[in-house]
Amino acid sequence: MAKRLPRWDHISMRNQLTLVNVALLMLSLVVAGIGTTLLLRPTLVNQVDTSLLAIAADPSLIVGTDLTTGRFGYDDIQTAPQPYYVALLDSDTGRLLVDNRSSNRGEAAPDVSGLVTLDHQPDGRNYTIIDVRDSLGSAWRAVTVFQPEYAADEVQGVLVVATPMSTVNATMASFLAIFSGFGLSVLIFAAALTRLLVSITLQPLRQVETTAMAFAAGDYEQRLPELTPNTEVGRLSRSLNTMLGRIDSAFDERDRTILQMRRFVGDASHELRTPLVTVRGYAELYRMGALSDDQKVGQAMDRIEGEAKRMAGLVEDLLQLARLDEHREMPKDVIDLEPIVDDAALDTNAQAPDRRVRVHPIRVFVEGDEFDPQQSAFGESSADSAQHDEPASRSATVSSRAAERPQRRGTNRIRIPGLGRKRRTQPDEAARNLTASDQPVKATVEQADYPGESDVPAMIYANSDKVRQAVQNIIGNALRYTPAGSPLELGIVLNVPRKRATVEIIDHGSGIPAETRSQIFQRFWRADTSRDRQTGGTGLGLAIVSAIMQAHDGTVDVIETPGGGATFRLHFPLLTAPPVESDVSTE
Repeated sequence: MAKRLPRWDHISMRNQLTLVNVALLMLSLVVAGIGTTLLLRPTLVNQVDTSLLAIAADPSLIVGTDLTTGRFGYDDIQTAPQPYYVALLDSDTGRLLVDNRSSNRGEAAPDVSGLVTLDHQPDGRNYTIIDVRDSLGSAWRAVTVFQPEYAADEVQGVLVVATPMSTVNATMASFLAIFSGFGLSVLIFAAALTRLLVSITLQPLRQVETTAMAFAAGDYEQRLPELTPNTEVGRLSRSLNTMLGRIDSAFDERDRTILQMRRFVGDASHELRTPLVTVRGYAELYRMGALSDDQKVGQAMDRIEGEAKRMAGLVEDLLQLARLDEHREMPKDVIDLEPIVDDAALDTNAQAPDRRVRVHPIRVFVEGDEFDPQQSAFGESSADSAQHDEPASRSATVSSRAAERPQRRGTNRIRIPGLGRKRRTQPDEAARNLTASDQPVKATVEQADYPGESDVPAMIYANSDKVRQAVQNIIGNALRYTPAGSPLELGIVLNVPRKRATVEIIDHGSGIPAETRSQIFQRFWRADTSRDRQTGGTGLGLAIVSAIMQAHDGTVDVIETPGGGATFRLHFPLLTAPPVESDVSTE
């Protein structure tokens, strides 16, 4: 069975390009050869006809003449040179009278006997070229000259001059042989050169293949070298590098996700196992009759209810983290951070009446202000806050806040960034202590040297419920891990040049060691496991805060409070008004 040729799509690109180039070159050579042949043969035939016409006009060019009379005779016709065929025919019968081939019987002569029967009466010596053939079938070109048209001595009849086409055919055969040999040589040379050039051109693709195979084998650091960007291979290399980088990042993200999932599942299982073991233990005690009286049964039920609540809180936190991890689009709106901070302070005062909660006035930093991102903006007041001890009351604070907010929200506080210079607040004097003895002070700042309002609104684009939850989680963490009765402080910092709004929650507890500050926002991380379980925490509160801030394109960090403690900072993108060209009212 004959071997089948490979399919075109099974041939390598290098072979395909070589075959295509050779085929195009061969087609070009064939077209050039055919065109040259079609033009060359008529040119050669025209040269033969021109020579015959010149002889017909003056037969003495080949026949020769007598030196005395200047005319040719029968002997001159017989001795006419070859390859011309010269014959004299009877003008009436067409019989051959004499020619230059009679003495050489081995050479074929054209059949010219029928030429005298042609109705040929030349006018003005316009001769007609006639095609004739010899006994072997070879073609000849002939011209007839009647007697009045030539000068002869005792020669009467029709003079015929013919020339063979063998010279033309030989010339054409030689041309075709030379052209074919030359074309074949060109094809072979072009095929070899094309193969070499294609191999050199496709060398970067071989490198792409090598890099891809190494990447597939597990070497995810493999990248292609940067080539000329305006070439196809350069663009391919750049695209492949981008793709490999994204694949590498996807693999890293997958590994991190798998590792995080395993740790998450392990930690969740560990967290759920403890309350389940507790519930199971009390159930076995009850089944074995160890809970003999109603008091012990009541204590067991209280412990079971507490562990059930703890499991419910853990499951709720896990579900919330799972929803945040899905990056679902949450409803957002333009909100003001001031009432959120005020409400958080009121809620904290209600939860822990023994604590002193202070709300600082908004501190604004504009161009030219000195701002240290590693320090709290309320460092001076925080250092002294632990020394103040004032009685706390919720009712007076709530009523005073309710009366103050509508007035503050109704103020048009649009400012023009960059027009103000330095502006300062006096936090110790303007701080708002949420107590019954001191009325809250409205958060204002010193008047700046530019027209318009001096107060900057703490406006952000966020989900109000999630922002409140983030603030409450940090405050709850502070209440859980700081000594009872220690003060808490809240404040808002607006960094106008960087377009950032920061909510600071300042406590005065034992603080957080610097080496563990980057770990406290991880899920189920605890510095003291037994203490955390004792206080009822799940280890997910700060992780939820971090996820909420990521959903708002913000960040959360913690620094040391001056004098001792921890300061948590929630950084949000600040919404600022676009600059205006005139002092036109915005009402």
